Amino acid sequence: MLEREEGAASTLKQLGATVRTLDLWDDAVELIGDDDDEQEIRPRALVFEALDRPDLAVAALRAMRKESYFDNVGALIAVTVGQIARIEPSSGFDDFCLHPYVPEELYGRIRALEWRRSEFATEERHKVAGIVVDKGSHEVYVDGRPIALTAKEFGLLSYLFERRGKVLSREHLLARVWGNRYEGGPRTVDIHVRRLRAKLGETLPLETLRGSGYKLRAPQSDDRARGGDERVGRNDAAESDEESPDESREPKLAS
Repeated sequence: MLEREEGAASTLKQLGATVRTLDLWDDAVELIGDDDDEQEIRPRALVFEALDRPDLAVAALRAMRKESYFDNVGALIAVTVGQIARIEPSSGFDDFCLHPYVPEELYGRIRALEWRRSEFATEERHKVAGIVVDKGSHEVYVDGRPIALTAKEFGLLSYLFERRGKVLSREHLLARVWGNRYEGGPRTVDIHVRRLRAKLGETLPLETLRGSGYKLRAPQSDDRARGGDERVGRNDAAESDEESPDESREPKLAS
């Protein structure tokens, strides 16, 4: 890719970022260094400098998503003002930026992109995808929006987050969240899972495993290593409608 004085690569380098560049029509594998795995190097963001050709950027993003190296890396498309209407929500980009660039805006959007894609777990806070669970304040946020949960819904969600990647049976969840003295049946868990899915939406990466229970999906790379033919996904055949007795110009790419 030819470097331009006002291009994304030049702007990001001036801000202190390490940048690798590639034309939109080239093979994304060329962005992967020979020693990246050994040195645990991963891109922090993908910037597609489409300008007047957002269609080329969409095709390039689809090709790039086939490479596991770019899993869970946010993608931003840069276009001119006249091309904003051509950016479809289904195109796969997390955000867009206008060209000519305002360096502070480009930097801020990339940082926001990193936050939305980041995940962490501390004693008090957990973040998975766009969901943040704050155990200290008993608050839950989805993409920055507060979500009202009942005490048991919050307890169930917190427990699932703490044991992410583990298969948890309904009986196990019932004992841990509701307590051994609770007399309700395991369908109570199904009802609360349904409520969590309704309130948190597709952001909640919770799987139903037929005959086993539930699992909060681990990062994509771990999932691929495990495989998993028993995955059912969001549809829970065991859920019931009964109420719980407990609670109601030159297109370029920079990465």
